[in-house]
Amino acid sequence: MSKYIGTVIDTTGIQPYIFSSNRLRENIGASYLVEQATNGWIKCALRQIFGENVYIPEPEQGEKCIERDNLDAELVYTGGGNAVILFKDREDKESAIKFTKRLSKRVLQEAPGLKIVVAHSEPFEWGNKLSGIVDSLMKELERKKREYNPSVPLLGLGVTANCLSTGLSAVATSDRYSVTTSYPVSREIVEKLRAVDPKNKAPANQELKDTIFKNLLLGNYIVPYDVDDLGRTEGKSSYMAIVHADGNGMGGRFKEHGRKCKTDREYITAMRELSKTVNQAGVNALKKVAQRVIQLADGKLQEQFAITERDGEKYLPFRPIVYGGDDVTFVCDGRLGLSLAALYLKEFADQQVADGKDLTACAGIAIVKTHYPFARAYQLSESLCRKAKNFVRSEKERLRISDFSALDWHIAPSGLLGSISDIRQREYQVAEGNLTMRPLYLHSDSDWRNWDDFSEVVHEFNTHPDWTNRRNKVIALREQLRQGSEKTKQFLQVYGLNENYLPQFSKSKYDNLYQSGWTEDPRTNTRVCGYFDAIEAIEFHIPLKEKNDGDLLPENAAFE
Repeated sequence: MSKYIGTVIDTTGIQPYIFSSNRLRENIGASYLVEQATNGWIKCALRQIFGENVYIPEPEQGEKCIERDNLDAELVYTGGGNAVILFKDREDKESAIKFTKRLSKRVLQEAPGLKIVVAHSEPFEWGNKLSGIVDSLMKELERKKREYNPSVPLLGLGVTANCLSTGLSAVATSDRYSVTTSYPVSREIVEKLRAVDPKNKAPANQELKDTIFKNLLLGNYIVPYDVDDLGRTEGKSSYMAIVHADGNGMGGRFKEHGRKCKTDREYITAMRELSKTVNQAGVNALKKVAQRVIQLADGKLQEQFAITERDGEKYLPFRPIVYGGDDVTFVCDGRLGLSLAALYLKEFADQQVADGKDLTACAGIAIVKTHYPFARAYQLSESLCRKAKNFVRSEKERLRISDFSALDWHIAPSGLLGSISDIRQREYQVAEGNLTMRPLYLHSDSDWRNWDDFSEVVHEFNTHPDWTNRRNKVIALREQLRQGSEKTKQFLQVYGLNENYLPQFSKSKYDNLYQSGWTEDPRTNTRVCGYFDAIEAIEFHIPLKEKNDGDLLPENAAFE
């Protein structure tokens, strides 16, 4: 009876590889190379070695089975940065090892600096063991990642120039790859820049157009390569937003879905379909975001928004970096970060996947000055996403509820000192309690700290006659909120706002929230302010409503 080898491929150090550079072009190229190493190059290596005697799932292609059709190999699935492959066992795992050597060589040559990790199973007979074998291989990969000893590269000699991004010996200058400024680059950066170089057909950009922007009317807009093209107003300070979103509990869902299968073939079919639908869910949600950005650029939404033009070219204020699957990162104009993150979470939750369960995700949004170090901004967005996930876990335990989507953000007008927890302890804790109410539920029927209510409160500050064009009064309110609820009540009375009070959170059960700005926090049994976050977000909130969605913004509230 034939025996088979299971092989699982993953990457290690993927976040530093993509985001260690402060140059958006290099981040984009790195993300493309990771996708190729864990998807496209795997398929290519399988075809090169086994020719027609391998099954790689492709649309409109008849299915073949390794146990029935005498194949040498079968790709179970790729997705989420890893891949699972089956090989027919030859002498001492010959086929699996030959494939691994071929893939590793290509990664070394075309994606230097990227580390892949591979685990092979012992030979097994066909039956119902594959689910357990893959679980064991995943654990082995995690062990290998923990035990991995980073190599120490040669840093060159005194006569060599160093790469500005990696510190390694430079082999070229960036201007050879269509970059307007010239700086020394190492081999790792050369390959990243080649992925976005028009002279090399810019494969990273083409991949983006073939997935996220496919069938969208992109028109004459260009998807930007540089943060300066995301949206800047001359003479004004400009911000960018980095949004990192990640699905909730997806690893556990894959394991649970696989364990329900009674046979190896059922397992392959189930995992392949779940991986495919999760990948498509992320793509579909991001397509909806891209579509709304194009509508904004075309002037089809209520808000007026100036698009960056340079040398006669128009740039969209939005650029996906990591996409496909439940792990997504994109960068956009700082004023769009909150709304686009919320839109992505809503659209992701609307997608259907093969296990039939609802999708939820968390997002972290770092809003920083345009030329703030990109790598640190990404780390902040990742930390904020973890904050949101921790919030989901604590609320599930406190309220005995199921997974839900949540988001957290930080607006940094200057540099950051310490972790996000340190910053909030230092800058958002006052005598009365906590100035920030973040993280937020994306949607809640009972908790007032949800995105829709928050968005409406910010909209009221931007448009209501009591507050619009009265930024000095809003700033004064912010300072009184720091002093506590009694000072806030006095402020509202002085300004004659003791009838309308503050904009209301519709889900709030407490009158003292909109009358004094503060209320009790059942999450922590302390006091929490409901309006400090909203005031901070006034300049960074564009509702993205279509023109028939209620009243238009007044002309004086347009965003430049």
